[in-house]
Amino acid sequence: MELHEYDELDRRLLHALEVDARASFSRIAAVLSVSDQTVARRFKRLHTGAEMRVVAVRDHVAHGQESWMLRLRCTPDSASAIARALARRPDTAWIALTSGGTEVVCMTRARTRGEHEELLLGKLPRTPRIVEIHAYQLLHRFYGGPQGWLRKSAALTPEQVQALLPRYAAEADSTAGAARITTDDEPLAAALERDGRATFAELQKATGRSESALRRRLDQLLSSGALFIDVQFDSERFGHPTAALLWITTAPAALATVGRALAVHPEVAFASAAAGPCNILAVVLNRDSTALYTYLSEKLGRLEGVQHVECTPVLRRVKQLKYEEGQAGRGLS
Repeated sequence: MELHEYDELDRRLLHALEVDARASFSRIAAVLSVSDQTVARRFKRLHTGAEMRVVAVRDHVAHGQESWMLRLRCTPDSASAIARALARRPDTAWIALTSGGTEVVCMTRARTRGEHEELLLGKLPRTPRIVEIHAYQLLHRFYGGPQGWLRKSAALTPEQVQALLPRYAAEADSTAGAARITTDDEPLAAALERDGRATFAELQKATGRSESALRRRLDQLLSSGALFIDVQFDSERFGHPTAALLWITTAPAALATVGRALAVHPEVAFASAAAGPCNILAVVLNRDSTALYTYLSEKLGRLEGVQHVECTPVLRRVKQLKYEEGQAGRGLS
């Protein structure tokens, strides 16, 4: 499917899914003023051609879990294999090849300190062909997670966004609940991690719980932030093929103001304060290298408090959330 086949309606549909990924096709169609069949057809096309997926994600911030970004410098012939091995691990969430294919950037989300130490202090230092490791602990998310990149596109009007807000967002007080996923929630969470738009009939089959109980608990998990439904897609299909990671150093007093400024930049898909060789990490999406240069030299370069920026273009994304080439396992054994 050619890139130009994706149009404004596709962008509006993706924005609608970012507002409420579980909204029915009929509800989305009513807001977009198109037919149910058109929404269903466009959804299927995006799923196939733009590699769009709708999946549940456990928010490590809500669960108080540590998250780290790792930069692994590798020998030129080993980066791809190391990235694939890391992708098989259930504690890795985002992996990309950068820097001419000699560097692997990997986000880890360990449930315990022991899990992180096992990877960072145990397996990685013993892995042949990794020549240098830099680790950054993510301290405070300025943008990303449940906040989708397309929300900055204004594809939908504020009125359309309001009309699509899910019930748990509109009636937050009535869905107050635990902000952590319990053992009883695991079958529900696992089913939604496979398909964030799974029907309640499918969720009943996976969990053995009644529809009313499932609706109530899902609203609690989503409203508390313990779980969110993520819409993943290939940004290249929508005219933004140039992705890059920014390793930003700011004056300590400017850390929060620079982070908040990055959060509203349309180019920024993710930004977080960090502890490590730099103090802000960001992922930016641009139309081409010229647009990336303009962003770096003008918008980012003019932010007061920015002292240093290192930019590493993303050559290939190996993993987004779940392992995409087979069953997850303990990589780097």
